[in-house]
Amino acid sequence: MTIFKKTTTQKEKENKNFAIPRQNYKLIAIGCAIIFLGFLLMIGGGNADPAKFDASAMFSFRRITLAPIIVVAGFIFVGYAIMRKPKENK
Repeated sequence: MTIFKKTTTQKEKENKNFAIPRQNYKLIAIGCAIIFLGFLLMIGGGNADPAKFDASAMFSFRRITLAPIIVVAGFIFVGYAIMRKPKENK
């Protein structure tokens, strides 16, 4: 009677060590960069003279609408990257 032992490939050994595959970590990094970009779009709106208030600079489309949409899209992308199941190579 012969006992067959399944040989594991290097990829299988690598995937057993981590909860998330390597490609998912790359996608998570891309999602974090998208979130960072959204926060960069939110900064600014100050005025050189603190006695004056410029509402058009503070409440611009970029800061109030575009940047939060990009941040939320980044969080959704990171959630997808964490949940993504790798394709099986056969």
